[in-house]
Amino acid sequence: MSSVYLHKIRMKRESKSFVDSLHAILTAANLFDGPKYRLSGLSGMAFKFSVHERLLPLSVTAYGQWGLEHSAAIDNLGLFTISDGGRTRHLTFRHYQQDAIGWIKQSLDRGVGLIYWIPEFGVIHGYDDEDGVFFIQDGWSQEDHIVLYDNLGLNFTPFWNVHMIGGKVDVPLEEQVLESVRSAIHDWQTSFKLLPDREIASGKLAYDFYIEALRSGDYDKGGARYILDSYRYARREIRDYLSDVRTLWPELAEAHAYYEELGELIADLSFDHSGGVSGMMDKLNAAAQLEDQAVAQFSKLSARYADPSRTITTRWITHSAR
Repeated sequence: MSSVYLHKIRMKRESKSFVDSLHAILTAANLFDGPKYRLSGLSGMAFKFSVHERLLPLSVTAYGQWGLEHSAAIDNLGLFTISDGGRTRHLTFRHYQQDAIGWIKQSLDRGVGLIYWIPEFGVIHGYDDEDGVFFIQDGWSQEDHIVLYDNLGLNFTPFWNVHMIGGKVDVPLEEQVLESVRSAIHDWQTSFKLLPDREIASGKLAYDFYIEALRSGDYDKGGARYILDSYRYARREIRDYLSDVRTLWPELAEAHAYYEELGELIADLSFDHSGGVSGMMDKLNAAAQLEDQAVAQFSKLSARYADPSRTITTRWITHSAR
């Protein structure tokens, strides 16, 4: 019987829950040195914006197929990563669950926590074989969640997901930044990431979904506020990230200026301080135009450099989970 408890990991909910978890794990393991907004920017996670047509709170984490979105985000940091997950209704779930228990403990033995769908995402930072439990942080409370080994992956959603972080290689900052803005371009221009589902829009179309929901009046009030809070925080992250890297290329300085203006525009964007729903719609329309201009600068920058990862046909085509 053995146990591990990684005291250095302290997750705090501020950004997207995946970024909050990733930052807590990487900083505790000395794999990333910098503020959370920089991690959010370099990974491309800050740019992800998705909205359900009725503004359900699930919008905030429904930005695509997690395996593709998260692996690409971590890969851009030069980190090795392995994840597993799927639907708990599958007959093979118990097999993969028991396999995951083994490699989760191996990662904790190395001193590296894991990202875990609670939901939303949290951090596995310890285990105890005698009691057969994992210790999990959700970023909201100082108290741990306790999950039995046999309950790993079970929650009120039909999904389970665990993400392990491995070793690291050095990737030049310029390459990381360029890839992050290319990820931003892709997210902005891809309207639906969960096809055939078209109830959740991404990127530019996500603005339209939010505005149309406000216009119709048929939306989830709690979800509307949660999406808005996440959106505002992410735009501040993008602004601060671009402030750090804007000296690399003129286009980044231009994009930063647009996000500065956007940040001022949405600083008081809320259901309480925006001149009512009509005022919110006007501000969101203006914000969408500013972000579109910023992404145009990213596209201008991207066009000046070769992009081998997107000009080579991949072996496997992406598809929606069944």
